[in-house]
This record gives sequence, structure tokens and C-alpha cells, in this order.
Amino acid sequence: MSWSVYATFCAFAIVVIVAPGPDFAVVVRNAVSAGRTGGAFAGLGVLSASFVQATAAAFGVGALIARSQPLFEALRWIGVAYLGFLGFQALRAALRRDRAAGTGLGRQVAGARSFASWRQGFLSNITNPKVLALYLSVLPQFLRPGDPSPLAAMALSYTFVLLSVVWLALVVWFLGRVRRWLARARVRRAIDAVTGTVLVGFAVRLAAESR
Repeated sequence: MSWSVYATFCAFAIVVIVAPGPDFAVVVRNAVSAGRTGGAFAGLGVLSASFVQATAAAFGVGALIARSQPLFEALRWIGVAYLGFLGFQALRAALRRDRAAGTGLGRQVAGARSFASWRQGFLSNITNPKVLALYLSVLPQFLRPGDPSPLAAMALSYTFVLLSVVWLALVVWFLGRVRRWLARARVRRAIDAVTGTVLVGFAVRLAAESR
């Protein structure tokens, strides 16, 4: 794999990563409801799941999952259910006046709250089969028959994860900088409403897609 091919992959990966999706919505909502720490742990959850999926794709496990129609469909519907759950949870929070009750995180101690944020990020990514499908469809386009396998695939997969780390770190940092503005009740309700709608929308879209 040449450096020009690697640079092209990085450019493509950046475009994909910065496009808002369910993972982005989960990180934003946790950053708003639980502060920079909540956003950071949600981001770590997303990255942990992305690392698992990248490794599975690089070693061929992902291809086996993708070829199994029942397993792939089960994963898809789990993702639909979880994204829908998170979306309705956010919409419910937007309708409540009590922010602590609305977020479902306010009454938890710091450690439990951080784990809840991490879990939301992890499950949002790991139950989304489109992430695995992305790895499986994109990686072969940048690999040559002579490339060492799975080393070249691992290099591209982990580059994608590393670029995701940088992007989510920037997102969490920015949200931390505007924390005071985000702390306003009206703003938090609006963000909950928007992220809830987005997550439900992604759930509906994922449910409507045929393989």
C-alpha cells in the first residue's frame, strides 16, 4: 500500500467521520447532560466499539457476520431498538421540567454516570451494522492483492479509529468551552429534542433499510 493510497483513505475517512450520525448525537447529548466527562466517556464507548468492529473486519470475523443473514438482521434490529430507546429517552427529557429526572443521569454518582455514558456510546456503535458494513465495503477498495493480510487491513482500520479519536476529542472540547451556554434549561431542552428526533430518525431509517 503506497502513501498516496493511504492519504486518499485518510481523506475519505475524515469525510465519513465528521458527518453527523447516531454516535455523534449520543456524544453531544451526554456532553450536555453530564458535562465534558459524560461526553468524553460516551466518546470512549463509541471508540471502544469501533475498535472491536475494526478488528473484526481486519481479521475477517466481520465478513462472517455480514454473510450470516439471521445474525446480521438480529444485530440490525437490536440497533434499531437501542437507537429508538435513546431517542425516546431524550425526547422525554426534553418534555420534563426536572432536568435530573429527564436525563436519567442526574441522580447517579459520578462513577455510575460515567459508566452509563460509556455504555450508551458503546452500544450505539456496536449494535449499528452499518459501521461493520462500512469497514467491509471500504477497506477492500484501498487494499491490493499483494498487501500483507491482515496487517494492511489493520493499519487502515485503526487509522479510522484514530481519526475518530481526534474528531470526538475536538467535539467534546468544543462543547466544554460552551458549557455555560449549554447549561441553560431552554438550550438543554432544545438539544434533547433535536438529538432525540435525530436518534429516532436513524432508528427508523435503519429499520426501513433492506439488506
